[in-house]
Amino acid sequence: MKVRIFKPAKTAMQSGVATTQLWVLETEPAPKEMERLMGWTASRDTMQQVQLRFATLDEAKAHAEKNGWQYTVETPHVRAIRPKAYADNFAYNRVGRWTH
Repeated sequence: MKVRIFKPAKTAMQSGVATTQLWVLETEPAPKEMERLMGWTASRDTMQQVQLRFATLDEAKAHAEKNGWQYTVETPHVRAIRPKAYADNFAYNRVGRWTH
């Protein structure tokens, strides 16, 4: 079985990063099949519904190797956070113009 290990991205709807701290291990999606009676897409693979969360990357790798799964690791994109203060808007050495 093929699995992928990644850190989920921050949602666009909220500014919090609480769900981006853990590493997630999930299976690669299996091909879907068409149900003949209703025409819906179906899959017999129930492992697609399982997401395992680990505190570190090494724990996730060890779990995949213990179960004999082939894994790929997707490294997260690190966002640079620049600390800002409201007082910087009124600084004398401000680069841009300040207008109201």
